[in-house]
Amino acid sequence: MRARSVLYLPASNERAVAKARTLPCDVAVLDLEDAVAPEMKLEARAAAVTAAREGGFGPRLGVRINGLDTPWGADDLAALRNAPVDLIVAPKVESGVMVHALSAALRPGAALWAMIETPRALVDLKDIAEADGALSGLMMGVNDLAKDLKTGAAPDREPLKPWLAAIVAHARANGLSVIDGVFNRIKDEAGFAAECAQGRLYGFDGKSLIHPSQIEGANAAFGASREEIEWARKVIAAFAAPDADGLGVIRVEGEMVERLHLEQAQALLASL
Repeated sequence: MRARSVLYLPASNERAVAKARTLPCDVAVLDLEDAVAPEMKLEARAAAVTAAREGGFGPRLGVRINGLDTPWGADDLAALRNAPVDLIVAPKVESGVMVHALSAALRPGAALWAMIETPRALVDLKDIAEADGALSGLMMGVNDLAKDLKTGAAPDREPLKPWLAAIVAHARANGLSVIDGVFNRIKDEAGFAAECAQGRLYGFDGKSLIHPSQIEGANAAFGASREEIEWARKVIAAFAAPDADGLGVIRVEGEMVERLHLEQAQALLASL
């Protein structure tokens, strides 16, 4: 699943849900958790089910449920089991046992993304990422994680860097997608671009978004640039040349390129 831009929007906001059908994000996630007040939880759940059944979404459709340790989580899953939702996003996943419980309650064919946003989840990353079931992605929950770790604020996320790398490593080791956390300062375009670039550098597939204005920047940052596409085509063409047959390393425009770079080039073009 391509997931350069994963946009959260309150399931209880009818206008936002309608707009999401037309937005160029890769994944639209109807939120039942943080964006919905307790007194609106039941209304939001019903709205999410109705929106999913009505369809019409250009992006892939996901729903973030409430945690299983809340009064609403289990009922969220039960209601969504009969709704055509591509993806369930589960908050505060802390163990492989929790992954199994979530997977068992999903609609057949639905994917599961686990949010990593507590210190316990960091300690048990291996257990979570290796759990069998419907798990297909990990998501960084930066706000809750920073709060629970009691880290100081830093524009480059200095206190979280070890965990950014760790989450990517565990995702890659288990063939999972991995999505960076949200950027809260909606008007700070430069800061958002810098954080997207950092996420791309660390290996994330895409970014969680809280406003439609962030979609274009995320798609650009986590998508392939024109230069990268051109380079990939040159690498593939060079290895396809008769004089490269059987060679493990060749020279492309003065740069030594190995077959691992060929695999990267092929994967890049396949993702377009």
